[in-house]
Amino acid sequence: MTILRSLTKILSIFLFITLSTSIGNQVNAQDGKALFSQNCASCHAVNKKLTGPALAGVEDRWPEKKNLYAWIKNSAAFLKTGDPYANNLYNEYNKTAMNLFPNLTDADIDAILAYIKSVPAAGAAPAGGAAGAAAPAESESDSTLVFGILTLILAVVSLILLQVNSNLKKLSDDKAGIPAVEPVPFYRNKAYIAFIAIILFIAGGYMTTVGAMNLGRSKNYQPEQPIYYSHKVHAGVNQINCQYCHIGTYQGKQATLPSVNVCMNCHMAINEYKGEPLVRENGDVVDGTAEIKKLYKYAGYTEGQPWDASKAQPIEWVRIHNLPDHVYFNHAQHVNAGQVACQECHGEIQKMGEVKQQNDLSMGWCVNCHRQTKVQFKDNGFYSIYEKFHADIKSGKIDSTKGITVEKIGGTECQKCHY
Repeated sequence: MTILRSLTKILSIFLFITLSTSIGNQVNAQDGKALFSQNCASCHAVNKKLTGPALAGVEDRWPEKKNLYAWIKNSAAFLKTGDPYANNLYNEYNKTAMNLFPNLTDADIDAILAYIKSVPAAGAAPAGGAAGAAAPAESESDSTLVFGILTLILAVVSLILLQVNSNLKKLSDDKAGIPAVEPVPFYRNKAYIAFIAIILFIAGGYMTTVGAMNLGRSKNYQPEQPIYYSHKVHAGVNQINCQYCHIGTYQGKQATLPSVNVCMNCHMAINEYKGEPLVRENGDVVDGTAEIKKLYKYAGYTEGQPWDASKAQPIEWVRIHNLPDHVYFNHAQHVNAGQVACQECHGEIQKMGEVKQQNDLSMGWCVNCHRQTKVQFKDNGFYSIYEKFHADIKSGKIDSTKGITVEKIGGTECQKCHY
């Protein structure tokens, strides 16, 4: 019995350690995926070369892990140590300097490495089999259709009631011995004419009002661009951070468009498309490799030869989201200070092949967002001046479950958007 108990204890400890390690690795992999997307995905993929080498098996390629930590945090300083592997890697990739990541801790790097290990090798089937077909998007409710149906029903009911009233009056007159009046033709009946005129006035007024309100709005606007650029491939599949291309998002009014040089950071190495088929909204198949060649034409780049960036020409992208001149919208105020995700205004951009305007961006749409969006006070130095709100939440004067909306800090004042 003693031996059996000892074996049971040993087995329990072994299972506990195994389970703890498994759970720890899963958590690390989840955290590492976010860190990888934010810091690494713009230049690296797990199973293929981009601007930098593929990261699968990166730990095995470095003789010592502490050297890998030092390289990631400050590659320029580590090169000065004369490490042979680091210098060979630097020379192999045309002496392209790697970004510095001094803020990453050893634990952060371990989480990234755990995520890299969790990604299946190229060509391997992902766990759980093939992903099912995407669920169809929910159809948007059309209030205009509902209004039209209700108006038609009311019109029919009104006509029936008028006819019933006429029949009852006729029966009453017959019973009272009042001689029947010659019926007035439909087109000369004042009641019918007045009723039709009122219906036409209401319907016409509604359609005129809706049409006037929609002037200048471009919801679902989706122009064809000079180069087919798939956000689904870049931001979705390859998980390139939005700020890598739109560098002004955190710093100023405009999100800005990337220069050709930014595109070439990756496409100097990526000269052909091998991903899933690219299909336009109308069903036309797009040749991804041919689109990359268009980029080379704008860049003035000939494959196999050194690239002279001074020969690059700007790409004339067609603007999609265009607010009226009297509207002031600041990206940094929303994305940086307000911590609003890009998808709140632009829709699920990481799933779009061709970008379209997802929302109407009307005044009512913006004001409703300000009324409903909670202010992100936590870990946000921008709102440190609102000490009163912090005190009121702490004392219970403000219901912490409901939070403080943008409207309460002046978000619906006219001058906030209209100077």
